[in-house]
Amino acid sequence: MDTALLRAFVTVAECQGFSAAGKVLHRTQSAISLQIKRLEDQMGQALFERTSRSVLLTAHGEQLLPYARHMLKLEDEARELLGHQRCGELIRFATSEEQANAYLPSLLPRHARRFPNTRLELSCDISASLVNQFHEGLLDVVLSTRHLPSSSGRLLGREPMVWVVAEHCRPDDWDTLPLALNPEGCLFRAHALSALGHVERRWEIRYSSQSLTGINPPVQAGLAMTVKTPRSVPTGCRIVGEAEGLPPLGQVEIELHCRPGHTSEALEAFCEELERIVTEADDAAVPAFGEALPE
Repeated sequence: MDTALLRAFVTVAECQGFSAAGKVLHRTQSAISLQIKRLEDQMGQALFERTSRSVLLTAHGEQLLPYARHMLKLEDEARELLGHQRCGELIRFATSEEQANAYLPSLLPRHARRFPNTRLELSCDISASLVNQFHEGLLDVVLSTRHLPSSSGRLLGREPMVWVVAEHCRPDDWDTLPLALNPEGCLFRAHALSALGHVERRWEIRYSSQSLTGINPPVQAGLAMTVKTPRSVPTGCRIVGEAEGLPPLGQVEIELHCRPGHTSEALEAFCEELERIVTEADDAAVPAFGEALPE
């Protein structure tokens, strides 16, 4: 049973409301509601009676409450015990596969030098899904592209989106532009299709994958083109400029979500180092973070 859900359940019961519990746990009211719904789905029972004026425990909720408190107490005691034994803190970090590939090689050694016992649980998905998981309390840190304004996301900067093809390819080589893109819900995909809708070029999505291993190989082989940021251009590929007849794609905003409240020194340092790596311009051949591509 997920103790994060139990902690939300106990807090709602003690605060007698979702909004008040959200303030205690530094989560939005909707995020707390989602956690309670997930717990109710797992238990197969309604745990709260909701009215316009109050939130009260059902009979099943009253039965669960002492067990939930006991389980959380055991978890806290176990964490304290393991902490004395120098068991490293677990940081649940998530980002896109592209960003993980770009930033983790620098981030992990730097953080490990300061906190050698830290354990990292990494997951990769499209940004919208990761932000939802963060709001549900399932992640500690998320580096994402901004889809919509969020109370938890802190803007780090902007990067241009660019068309990418194999070095030996030109867009004019294709009568119908073959695309390799992430599935529906990806911001890069949305910008690509919107931009192509404003020019007289035929196109089709020939390759679709959530993973780099599904997108990069067909592009590198000259079988398709894709959309990336300059930092993520694969080996053997190049950026296509507007002079070659493709529409501009605009910029993507990068934001950082970090668990609020009583964060540890290790978690704070992890977020600070991640922000430093993302925002620094580490290669003169690539536009600095937040700058536009040269004409």
